[in-house]
Amino acid sequence: MSPFTRTHGEYEISDDPARLDLDVIERLLHATYWAWERPRAVMEKSIARALCVGAYLRGTQVGFARAVTDGVTFAWICDVVLDDAHRGTGLGRALVESIVNHPEIVDVRQVLATRDAHGLYEKFGYERYGNVFLARNFKLRPES
Repeated sequence: MSPFTRTHGEYEISDDPARLDLDVIERLLHATYWAWERPRAVMEKSIARALCVGAYLRGTQVGFARAVTDGVTFAWICDVVLDDAHRGTGLGRALVESIVNHPEIVDVRQVLATRDAHGLYEKFGYERYGNVFLARNFKLRPES
């Protein structure tokens, strides 16, 4: 896989694992409702086994997103986080777009869970299943 990089204004989004700053990712994830108790060792292991993208401003990481995937049939989009100081810049949307449309997973079934960002993901073709789960490129077979 060749490195994936795109820009959003002054920001850069990259899937280069060597650029990920685990201290920043830990701080961002510990501020969330879903990963506030996740141990650092678990974060490190999960990042090493996933497709990740980081968002950077002048080389400093300010955002992160992860996809747990086999790259063929399924991807779980998770841990999408952005430093509060960079909200309102469109970077969150660019970060989501970068992970869900990443060349490695753009055509696979994707699911995610969120309590508060349904509208953002629906802009990328996700459909709600209940109050928490969304899916893209995924259709349930009708009951017969």
